[in-house]
Amino acid sequence: MLADFYHRELRDLRISVTDRCNFRCTYCMPFDEYVWIDREKLLTFEEITRLTRLFVQLGVTKVRLTGGEPLLRSQLEGLITQLGEVPGLSDICLTTNASRLVEKATSLRAAGLSRINISLDTLDGEKFKRIAKRDKLSEVLAGIFAAKASGFKPIKINMVVERGVNDDEIISMIEFCREHELSLRFIEYMDVGNANTWSSSKIVSKKEILERISNFYPTQDGGREKASDPAVQYAFSDRRGDIGFIASVTEPFCTNCTRARLTADGKFVTCLFSNDGLDLKTILRGGATDEVVTELITSAWQKRSDRYSDERFEALNSSEGYDPRLQKKIEMITLGG
Repeated sequence: MLADFYHRELRDLRISVTDRCNFRCTYCMPFDEYVWIDREKLLTFEEITRLTRLFVQLGVTKVRLTGGEPLLRSQLEGLITQLGEVPGLSDICLTTNASRLVEKATSLRAAGLSRINISLDTLDGEKFKRIAKRDKLSEVLAGIFAAKASGFKPIKINMVVERGVNDDEIISMIEFCREHELSLRFIEYMDVGNANTWSSSKIVSKKEILERISNFYPTQDGGREKASDPAVQYAFSDRRGDIGFIASVTEPFCTNCTRARLTADGKFVTCLFSNDGLDLKTILRGGATDEVVTELITSAWQKRSDRYSDERFEALNSSEGYDPRLQKKIEMITLGG
């Protein structure tokens, strides 16, 4: 089994299919102006499928399609169908803002999509407009219900919690998800990309969120389903659903990270907070054989020593403190979540 410098195996692949997004969420893409990747520089579906096949041969079992907003990529169902034919690939998931799910949920399900994760940070229309810079909450909610009607289960709702922005909705979001049998995951506010004006003062930690929840809904710690899972699961004591926490800042999990990423323009990246990656697209289009590409992927993973969240945690708790501006990172909309 392929493993890196810290003996972490390669198991999960996250693929950004486009950097384009119809939202402008402040924690992900805060720019008013952004230079989009030229369409001809994006990996084709055939290139994505070929690379996925090679990654699966090296140990990957799960793929997550991300963006930008992946449903803006034309004919995405065709890619899902192709990926479904890759031997050994057991799970194909999609992370979306749900704004196009009303029109896409049924066809995505028919194409073979296994699961859907949906980003939703607020249930308040005015607050949604401030966060996403778009008046699209009704479309997102309709998309969630369309996904549910199409048979996707579980549907995971991802809420990035930011102090002073939406942390007053923790309980109302729980109540919404319990009512509609959705699985809610709280995500600590992270310093992704280079321009989201991240500050540790904006973090609402997993510990604090749990303390707030305990006054309303007692929970039981279920741990991680697998050691490599980013989310720690908690079940409600009344057995009506569950919640998860991705606490990358206050409880980093680099030690068990098995995730690799393909950027929208075809770079193989070994960490969410990387500043560069191996340009597989140029290698493919230069005529490299599968054997050559596999050797390059293998070499890059074996050299992998990323532990960014661990290092951030250590710095945050040191006398020197932590300054996110000291490391340039690939922007979230190019890299995907």
